Amino acid sequence: MLQRTLGTSALTVHPVGLGCMGFSHASGDPVNEATAVRTLREAFDIGYDFFDTAEAYTGEYPDGSISYNEELVGKALKGVRSDVVIATKMGVSHNSDRSLRLDSSPQTIRKSLEGSLRKLNTDYVDLYYQHRIDPKVAPETVAETMADLIREGKIRYWGISETTEEYLRRANAVCPVTAIENRYSMMARWHERLFPVCDELNIAYVAFSPMANGILTGAYSSSSTFEGKQDYRANMPQYTEEGFAKAKVLLDYMHTLTEAKGITMSQLSLAWMLNKKPYIVPIPGSRKIERLKENFAAGDITLTSEEIQQIDRKLDGMEFQVFGGHAAK
Repeated sequence: MLQRTLGTSALTVHPVGLGCMGFSHASGDPVNEATAVRTLREAFDIGYDFFDTAEAYTGEYPDGSISYNEELVGKALKGVRSDVVIATKMGVSHNSDRSLRLDSSPQTIRKSLEGSLRKLNTDYVDLYYQHRIDPKVAPETVAETMADLIREGKIRYWGISETTEEYLRRANAVCPVTAIENRYSMMARWHERLFPVCDELNIAYVAFSPMANGILTGAYSSSSTFEGKQDYRANMPQYTEEGFAKAKVLLDYMHTLTEAKGITMSQLSLAWMLNKKPYIVPIPGSRKIERLKENFAAGDITLTSEEIQQIDRKLDGMEFQVFGGHAAK
């Protein structure tokens, strides 16, 4: 199975990484710590070698204690640290109304990194992301801080999540960016305009939410019941009646393709982007071992350029309501 290199770095990973957020954050009550650690370690045993977490991925257990996602990842990967690539993020915290509080000042970057190193039980982070652009801090300032941390050996490489082209170019000119981590799926294609920049600068595109928050798995609909106040999906536009009606046009089309190829909806979603660009690494998340195995196997599925173009032409004629933005024809 071919590995993918993240940009110009020395980091090579399996084509499908693991987004760890859902064990603690946004997908219902956090998973019991022992179960989460065991499942994450089983993911390593399956073959996952790229684990994505963040300082901001926290949730509240029923007893009121806090689940820190980085701690789960650190405990799960104890003893195999040198065999994996760990990515984490800084610069975001959550207000009580779930809105984001942004802070990418140099002092906060350093303070956040020290906290992440402690929670992850490691002395370095392989890939350290600015989680969201902070309009109060210039990209050059963030890049200079990341360059210092690289020289100090505390991080190996850095990246930017939900970046724009201008911000990426300005930051990269100061300290080369290894990867961007942006939303991307069949229903969320607006960041495809960054592909030429990734080609030009040799930057990896790590795709989060590659199944559009679960809807492209085919397992959910507008009538699905989600897991209470800590599961954010219930209020997402793709799960309203109108939004799901639009998505169902795509789901029906995907069903015909998966039936013909003998693969699942999730695998098609991942294979579509994996075969589109050699530098795309999706990081789907799941709490279930069977889903983890299913997603991992998508790295072996081949779609021809003609098949991808056919899917894209179909997508160009569709309109979606989806969390994170609106993709319209």
